[in-house]
Amino acid sequence: MALAFFVSSFCLAGVLGCSLVLSVQAFYSASDDVVELTPSNFNREVIQSDSLWLVEFYAPWCGHCQSLTPEWKKVATALKGIVKVGAVDADQHKSLGGQYGVRGFPTIKIFGANKNKPEEYQGARSSQAIVDGAMNALRTLVKERLSGSSGYNKQGGGGGGSKKDVVELTDDNFDKMVLESDDVWMVEFFAPWCGHCKNLEPEWAAAATAVKDQTKGKVRLGAVDATVHQGLSSRYGIRGFPTIKIFRKGEEPEDFQGGRTRGDIIERALDLFSDNASPPELLEILNEDVLKKTCEDSQLCIIAVLPHILDTGAAGRNGYLEVMMKMAEKYKKKMWGWVWTEAGAQMELEASLGIGGFGYPAMAAINTRKMKYALLRGSFSETGIHEFLRELSVGRGSTATLGGGAMPKIHPIEPWDGKDGQLPVEDDYDLSDVDMDDDFGKDEL
Repeated sequence: MALAFFVSSFCLAGVLGCSLVLSVQAFYSASDDVVELTPSNFNREVIQSDSLWLVEFYAPWCGHCQSLTPEWKKVATALKGIVKVGAVDADQHKSLGGQYGVRGFPTIKIFGANKNKPEEYQGARSSQAIVDGAMNALRTLVKERLSGSSGYNKQGGGGGGSKKDVVELTDDNFDKMVLESDDVWMVEFFAPWCGHCKNLEPEWAAAATAVKDQTKGKVRLGAVDATVHQGLSSRYGIRGFPTIKIFRKGEEPEDFQGGRTRGDIIERALDLFSDNASPPELLEILNEDVLKKTCEDSQLCIIAVLPHILDTGAAGRNGYLEVMMKMAEKYKKKMWGWVWTEAGAQMELEASLGIGGFGYPAMAAINTRKMKYALLRGSFSETGIHEFLRELSVGRGSTATLGGGAMPKIHPIEPWDGKDGQLPVEDDYDLSDVDMDDDFGKDEL
């Protein structure tokens, strides 16, 4: 079946209404062998478990998730007593989805030796394929344990983070590190004797590590011992512990009012990151590295094939690029990659997308991890592209496998100079020296 691979950040009213009616019971019930996982039991069931776990992250409104449900139940029954199989309604429990970087539905994660760094299952969505993948992961885990090379251990409730990723802030370094920084900061003010602070410490450390990785260091977590650095405590009116404040350059700090689990903290940090993110750069595909880096670093890659410069001129091309940049700004929270090329410049790429030779401008959305793509069928306009991306975002778009099952060859080209195109200049021939009379009138047999 087609695989869902797009990030979901919002629903249409009708879809949302359905999601409110569909409870987790519509997917899995107590009679199934699938374990229902939530933020309240995930750490106990999965992280602290000695078992290998397969966990599906799904959304009730997702058609691909609904199709996977009977297969997932078969997997759970087949692996009962061997591998644990669970499911998370990531639409309801967004903090868990955010904690593990889930951006599309359904997503299947394998929690093996290092429970805090699960692997993503990339195989087919049939019960047999998933069971085979689970058994391969189990064999790998057993071999690692036998060799003693595995990092396997039973994780404590606060595992998965490193205190080194929490920046120690003081009266001396606070202004330079936080207030003068372009990064967004979440700062915990704590007291060493505070019981709630002790409970928060492992959650804060785990969140700091995850946030550092997922935001590329653009959102940072720090901590202030308010009993030592009383100047900072007084400046920001700290009255209780722990207190968490959010700092953005040039703005007044705001209190963090969310939950105190790592999932809650990570979810808020990712929201802060996307709110403050610049729109992605729109790049011309000049060589293989441009396409590879843009698409492999993104959940989804938007590729446009624009008409030849002789067909549109600079003004026409800039009009298309402006539409793309507006859409990149609109969807910047998705952190997708955006690239373009001229018709005929990358013929293998066009062929793999079924575009080649006609219908310009054209657009495709590619997931390079699954080698799936979808084509824009509507107009190349703000309205048409928005509708295209919105449909994909809620799992409605039809997808196909990329031609050849791999990214095509990309040829190095020179960048567009921003000018109108020029017709090729042909060589002028001087016909004055050609004697046209010598053969005139002669017949050929």
